[in-house]
Amino acid sequence: MSKISDSTVEEIFFALGDRHRLSVVRALRARGALSATVLADDATVTRQAIVKHLQVLERAGLVTHQRRGREVLYALDVRRLDDARHFLDGISAGWDRAIARLRRLVEPPVID
Repeated sequence: MSKISDSTVEEIFFALGDRHRLSVVRALRARGALSATVLADDATVTRQAIVKHLQVLERAGLVTHQRRGREVLYALDVRRLDDARHFLDGISAGWDRAIARLRRLVEPPVID
């Protein structure tokens, strides 16, 4: 996996940082491609608000759309979620190394 830019990381986490957009991501993950109308049926915001949230998710690369006749279906693009996961894995690995170094400094050596 290639390293992603800071601006891409910011875009991804900004997009996921809103509860309505997070609900959209969850719905798309659970149910597959859906229209804005269907997504709005389960939401506490209007269809127009859902469309705006979908635009933010699409700019971040988390969602794609495909026109089928008069209907536009939105689908989750898991590649960006994988990018976010890899970014967090890198942070986690750094913390794991730091904690291991700290343990070596503060824990008494084990003598057999």
